[in-house]
Amino acid sequence: MKLQSFLIRIFVLIGVLFINVFLVYAETEEEYYNRGLDCVKQGDFPQAISDFNKAIKINPNLAEVYSSRGTAYAKQGDFPQAISDFNKAIEINPNYAEAYYNRGLTYAKQGDFPQAISDFNKAIEINPNYADVCYCRGLAYYNQGNLDQAISDYTKAIEINPNFVDAYYNRGLAYYKQGIFPQAISDYSKVIEMNPKDAVAYDSRGLACLKQEDLPQAISDFNKAIEINPNYAEAYNDRGVYYCISEEYDKAWADVHKAEELGKVINPRFLQKLKTDSRRDK
Repeated sequence: MKLQSFLIRIFVLIGVLFINVFLVYAETEEEYYNRGLDCVKQGDFPQAISDFNKAIKINPNLAEVYSSRGTAYAKQGDFPQAISDFNKAIEINPNYAEAYYNRGLTYAKQGDFPQAISDFNKAIEINPNYADVCYCRGLAYYNQGNLDQAISDYTKAIEINPNFVDAYYNRGLAYYKQGIFPQAISDYSKVIEMNPKDAVAYDSRGLACLKQEDLPQAISDFNKAIEINPNYAEAYNDRGVYYCISEEYDKAWADVHKAEELGKVINPRFLQKLKTDSRRDK
């Protein structure tokens, strides 16, 4: 009986020890992963990678850790290692939409838009309501010159998330590039409605209004962009174009000089037109 009692106690102690070891490893693994995520948010990518490495050493079968480490590598510009980690995450979990998305982003950063689109397609196939992926696929199509498909993807992103400011802005850019200025103005106006301090949106809307020959609204938008950001070189340049069109040459030259002072390289064709129309060189 004493031997039986002793063996029971031994087995109980072994069981308790096993459970404690398991819990310590589980907590440590999660701790390293969460700390790595915090480091990514803070921009400390080397430390994030170190923490993810430790989490992977404890459990090498966590797709999310590989994907997060891949993101940290991508932030550091180490794209081959990032893609390797995303590949591993997808190998572990072939239905991990975020890993396809992150790998697509990495391909896009390298200018490989066809491969990026392929990964975005897979992510959307897994999760059709992934607004960020629709938006990023739109960016990839835009960079390929496929404006219709870009607009379609931006629209889908907006349908999923009606407050997706960047999707409105970039759809406005695509409409502007297509020469569909009323729709571009509508999208820029939506951006301004959601973010009244967006100098870029005011400047972009001003350019679209200029194309529509709505000069009062154009000058109002350029002025507002400069009011928000007094160091916005592009807005001075664009207001200079307005002043040239309206034959206010002193103001046009003043804005051109200010834009140059802020680092803007003036379009030679515009500069020549201003010289010709104003009958002066500067």
